[in-house]
Amino acid sequence: MPDTVPHAFARHAVSPVTERAWVRHTLIALAATGLAVLVFAPLCVVFQEALAGDWRTALANPDARSAIRLTLTVTAISVPLNAIFGITAAWAITKFEFRGKALLITLIDLPFSVSPVVAGLCLVLLFGANTGIGGWMVAHGHPIIFALPGIVLATLFITFPFVARELIPLMTEQGRTEEEAALSLGASGLRTFATVTLPNIRWALLYGVLLSNARAMGEFGAVAVVSGKIRGQTATMPITIEMLYNEYLSVAAFTLAAVLALLALVTLALKTALELRHADQLAAIGHP
Repeated sequence: MPDTVPHAFARHAVSPVTERAWVRHTLIALAATGLAVLVFAPLCVVFQEALAGDWRTALANPDARSAIRLTLTVTAISVPLNAIFGITAAWAITKFEFRGKALLITLIDLPFSVSPVVAGLCLVLLFGANTGIGGWMVAHGHPIIFALPGIVLATLFITFPFVARELIPLMTEQGRTEEEAALSLGASGLRTFATVTLPNIRWALLYGVLLSNARAMGEFGAVAVVSGKIRGQTATMPITIEMLYNEYLSVAAFTLAAVLALLALVTLALKTALELRHADQLAAIGHP
C-alpha cells in the first residue's frame, strides 16, 4: 500500500501550469519579438552605423574624449557618494525608530516620481548665478550651474534611490539582533558595521551600486538643464550624442553611442554575473 499511494497521487496531480502549450509558446514568442525589436535591433543598428564609418577619427575628436572623460568623472564621484548616502539612509530607517520615518522613505522615492528636467530646473533655481549661494560661488570662481558641481548634483539626485532601495528590504529582514549582540559584547559602532552589517549587505550594496552606475552614465534630462551643453566642457556623452546627431554628424554620434552602449553592457554583464553567483542573497531583497 505505501508504494501505491504516491503513484495514485501522481496520476491525479495537477500541473501548476494550466495554459495550453500553444498559449505558452505564443507568449514566449511575443516576449522574444518585443525584446528583439525594442532592445537588440537598436543596439545592432548603433554598432553597425559606428563600425561602418571612420570610428577611430570620431573617437580622436577632442569633444568626444572630453565627453567620455566628463561622464566617467561624474560617475566616479556620484556613485561612491550615493553608496554612502544609501547606506546611511537604510541604516537609519531599519535600525532606529523616529518621527518622520515614513516621510524619509517617501523622500527617498521622490527622484522616481519627479521628472529629471524638473529636478534640473530646481537645481538652477537653488544654485544659479542669480541666487545667493550660486552668485557667491560664481564670484569666488567656483560656479555650480553650468559646471561640474551642478552635473554631479543632478546625477546624485537622479541616482539616489537605487542603493537605498536595494538595502532597506534586506536590512529590514535581517533585523537588529546581530548588531545588538555585537554591541553587547563591547564592539564599537564602527566595528559592528564593518564586521557584522557590511558583510551581510555587501551583495545588495554592490547590486545597487551597479544600477546607480548605469543610470549615472546615461542620465540626460537633469544634466541637460544644469550643464548648459557647453561643448568640450560640460557636455556629457548623452548630451554630446544628441548634439552630434542634430548636426548630421551621424558617424561621430553613433560611435559615441556605441561607447556608451558598451559601458552599459559591461554594467549589465557584471549585474548578471552577480545575480548568478549570489542568487540566494539577491532573492532576499526581491530579485529573482
